[in-house]
Amino acid sequence: MFQKILIANRGEIALRVLRAAKELGIQTVVVHSTADADAMHVRLADESVCIGPPPSRDSYLNIHQIVAACEITGADAVHPGYGFLSENARFADILAAHKITFIGPSGDHIRIMGDKIEAKRTAKRLGIPVVPGSEGAVSDDREAYRIATEIGFPVIVKASAGGGGRGMKVARSAEDLPVALATARSEAGAAFGDDAVYIEKYLEKPRHIEVQIVGDGAGKAIHLGERDCSLQRRHQKVWEEANSPALNAEERSRIGEICSKAIADLGYSGAGTIEFLYENGEFYFIEMNTRLQVEHPVTEAITGIDLVHEQIRVASGGGLSVRQDEIKFSGHAIECRINAEDPRTFTPSPGTITHFHTPGGLGIRVDSGAYSGYRIPPYYDSLIGKLIVHGRNRVECMMRLRRALDEFVVDGVKTTLPLFRELVGNIDIANGDYDIHWLEKHLAETAATA
Repeated sequence: MFQKILIANRGEIALRVLRAAKELGIQTVVVHSTADADAMHVRLADESVCIGPPPSRDSYLNIHQIVAACEITGADAVHPGYGFLSENARFADILAAHKITFIGPSGDHIRIMGDKIEAKRTAKRLGIPVVPGSEGAVSDDREAYRIATEIGFPVIVKASAGGGGRGMKVARSAEDLPVALATARSEAGAAFGDDAVYIEKYLEKPRHIEVQIVGDGAGKAIHLGERDCSLQRRHQKVWEEANSPALNAEERSRIGEICSKAIADLGYSGAGTIEFLYENGEFYFIEMNTRLQVEHPVTEAITGIDLVHEQIRVASGGGLSVRQDEIKFSGHAIECRINAEDPRTFTPSPGTITHFHTPGGLGIRVDSGAYSGYRIPPYYDSLIGKLIVHGRNRVECMMRLRRALDEFVVDGVKTTLPLFRELVGNIDIANGDYDIHWLEKHLAETAATA
């Protein structure tokens, strides 16, 4: 087991990893920018190192400074959390060169899954179902037209190196295709420095289903069921739940077994998530995230398995703590991402939290580094914390969530709490009857009648 872990992140995820390390008896080091000097994870860590000014490029993305912090403190492993350097293959390689363990997959696996086209090829080779589309990047508009005609409109043009909804455009007809291609290439080049795009069949009303996996790097892997992340705004997840209200036990088992076998065959090490679009009983691979997900707590709630413990155990050479046949799913869990944003316009709302009170009671978990008097800096994402609720079934979970949202108080900044209080009372949400387009349509309709 490791002696000392450096946590190369901030906010609630840094605190989450810190707690897991302390439970395992491992010393902790956190890095922070000058803007985060008073952050909760900095206060609770055994050691802290300031690595630069507020801009991410000068601090949390500064590989040189993070490696230097490891050497200064004697950290023998780094947990990257999510975001920032968590899916940076070069970072993983540099740590390995310095004989520091990256708590995550190999640089090679990060590269494979970080390239959307190569990831799709790999998924197909491993037996994971994929969306019909181009085999790789489309070279010109003529080739794009041929492929789109073969698979049928509508199609979606996606950036090969994309993420977060950038470089994605829908073409509903042949007439729309040239503009979609040009726009997607332009956005991709500006956002990622790579204007390569590919084409896939556009599904009209899919769910977003993702499967949590953990591999030991030596040919063994498990799956921990699925999460439904269909409530999204601009391709960003807002509300996640496990298990999905759209799947039955047979579908759940089938896609889980496909994913765990694929990950075992790949020789993958650590936690990861394989994401799908799901429509009419069929799963279509979107991408694989080679890191811990923001929404991992709902999986922990229904399985009782600590995913960060598993990450640390596997990275230290201890292997998996459970076999597939030992994993039992219990009840239902929902996570709401509480952001410091206007609940209607979603404009960020940095500032000082004057009053912070979290809900409690059976089945309630809040992952947050916020507190009364904490100043939310304007330099990073707006996530204040995550409310995770667990119940014996989905009905009980929704009732408990409604009560927890009523108890949650954040004063001094605008938050998305009012949005969740509205959603928990919506009949479609109560029935689990929604797809990836539902929330944006709902918000547009609400704005039109306001």
